[in-house]
Amino acid sequence: MNEHGRPGDQVEPPEPGELLALAVEIAAEAGDMLLAKRPARPEVLATKSSPTDVVTALDRACEELIRSRIVQARPYDAILGEEGGATSGDGRVRWVVDPIDGTVNFLYGLPDWAVSIAVEIDGEVVAGAVNNVPRGELFSASRGGGAWLKGERQSCTTGVPLDRALVATGFGYDAARRAVQAEVVARVLPRVRDIRRGGSCAIDLCSVAAGRVDAYYERGTNRWDHAAAGLIATEAGARLGGMHGRPAGPDMVVCATPGLFEELHDLLAPLDPERG
Repeated sequence: MNEHGRPGDQVEPPEPGELLALAVEIAAEAGDMLLAKRPARPEVLATKSSPTDVVTALDRACEELIRSRIVQARPYDAILGEEGGATSGDGRVRWVVDPIDGTVNFLYGLPDWAVSIAVEIDGEVVAGAVNNVPRGELFSASRGGGAWLKGERQSCTTGVPLDRALVATGFGYDAARRAVQAEVVARVLPRVRDIRRGGSCAIDLCSVAAGRVDAYYERGTNRWDHAAAGLIATEAGARLGGMHGRPAGPDMVVCATPGLFEELHDLLAPLDPERG
């Protein structure tokens, strides 16, 4: 009866691998649904924080699918979703869901958007799946079990100094915040190999895990943006955090291998990137 998420199993939650298997299964199904139902030109259903912060009908439909699958398998777990908000549970397990990370990419037909599903026990992420649907890449990780893609264990690049680092970043939706972020990136760019802006926090963090970029930083991401991919990156050898020893969060996410993390942090710190 434990596999059904009944209150009795909440004293000792399932192993991370068991939760990961379910997260991977649901992320794969959700991705298949999005590919099958995505029209040639999706329409904006609503906006959130600004006119550029969009929601499509499939954002909501995808989250509804994910929630229904979680509830079927583990009806007593809590869920936090980007579109549906938080629902409480009776135990120690919470699912953190972003149905489409990179909605603007999804809207425009660009190939970097993902379904992201993380699982927490007592507030700590123990399993995560990020399905980069257009590219057919489903990243996964469990606490202590490594980061994986297509059966291959992932590892970050190591020994890269700041001036040779390829750094990913992103920009917020508020115009004033974007102005600050433009000032920051203008100061970072001369000090690194180059900057990349892909449009999905989850995919950027998985790119750190896969060694496709060396580092990532961004102001203004939410828990559902980085919960799963942050675990994937750290299981691949990266350090994930905020500024001045704080944890990663809405104020700032910085991710890179140890050494490069500190170099990037120390470059960002005097620029006050958390303002705006």
